[in-house]
Amino acid sequence: MADDPRDARDRLTRAAVSLGGALGGALGEARRVAGALRDVVDGPDAAPHHVAGYRGYGTPRTALVQASALRQRAFRPADAAAPRWRNLLDAIRRIRSDPLPHAEVRATLQGVTHALRADDEGFVHRWLEAPAPLAEGAWHPVQFALHEGTPSDDARAVGAVLVPPAHARFGVISDMDDTVLQSDVTSFLSAARMVLLENARTRLPFPGVAAFYRALQAAVPGATGGGGAQGNPIFYVSSSPWNLYDVIADFLEAQAIPAGPLLLRDWDIGPSLRSNKGHKLARIREVLATYPSLPFLLVGDSTQEDPEIYGALARESPGRVLAIYIRDPHRDATRRAAIQALAEDVRATGATLVLADDTLAAAKHAALHGWIAPSAVAEVEAASRAEAARAVAERRGAAEETPGVPAEPAAAEATLVVDEQVSRSDLGKS
Repeated sequence: MADDPRDARDRLTRAAVSLGGALGGALGEARRVAGALRDVVDGPDAAPHHVAGYRGYGTPRTALVQASALRQRAFRPADAAAPRWRNLLDAIRRIRSDPLPHAEVRATLQGVTHALRADDEGFVHRWLEAPAPLAEGAWHPVQFALHEGTPSDDARAVGAVLVPPAHARFGVISDMDDTVLQSDVTSFLSAARMVLLENARTRLPFPGVAAFYRALQAAVPGATGGGGAQGNPIFYVSSSPWNLYDVIADFLEAQAIPAGPLLLRDWDIGPSLRSNKGHKLARIREVLATYPSLPFLLVGDSTQEDPEIYGALARESPGRVLAIYIRDPHRDATRRAAIQALAEDVRATGATLVLADDTLAAAKHAALHGWIAPSAVAEVEAASRAEAARAVAERRGAAEETPGVPAEPAAAEATLVVDEQVSRSDLGKS
């Protein structure tokens, strides 16, 4: 029988309170930190009712709106200089936020208000008909409010819906943890430490990701402004919980990684955190069905089930998947062999697969297929080197290892390519 998510949250909270005491250092400071943490956990006042609006997507005629109704205190803006115990306070507030089951949430799109009912986790995931055609290549605001008489500021929020441009060449579906955001999800303790002690301004992306994703988004003929809403759409499908939505959205903005719809899942701590196949398959299938004529690039990592999920989607929809890019942060030999066997099946669908420990190999492959501009490869390479050097310097200063940034350069064997048109040597390091 699966653990009750609330029981798991309680266990993590107790661990976080203990960790907060350790972070305090001196006895007096430790007592102050631990006391503040217990205030967050135990009260003293009930958290206000709150609605959070999320990014969705749509077509000129329909819009997927997403929101959560919950009891939650407000968070401070993320600050790179914030002490870790302050980050821990906000992390516990996220952990302790409770859903408002079946709350009535009002969503207003193009001036028309719809009364929506949240599910038993307080989540709203609903398709709405647009009163008038939604402009393509644009974000459209959605206002949310809890139906509680006269809503307070906490009970109001704004989300958005992306309608991709008609001239988009392809879409990108990307995982977050250990693909874009360094998380080390194979280790529960390491992942929990990052969630509890870091914030959106201190978490690090993998080197070169921002430059690569900007290049993918911008590769649209006739787009103005170099990408943005008028570029190829990027959808982030992750097993991270909705409680971390603001952290992820702020992280993408801080790192200049293109904004896109975020498709997360209900909070769940424990062994099932590593099993996300059902959630990801459902969300990606919904995206593919919304844009039936748009091909996709799928980007993930080897630490969870991304290769198997993406392989299943390639087999289900032959011709829809152009390529699968898998980051391999740990280079486990057994896992690599399994992915190579899977890659041969993927090739039979017309798709290609690249397994690499860095972003540059994927960028070179994309440029060879014309999915990004050739000039973008140099930009990704320069960004990768600068960001890797920064990460290594920070790691040495903190005496901690940075996932995905090895101390020694990777060997050529670190890249696996299953593509009849491209060889491994084509993606070699400069």
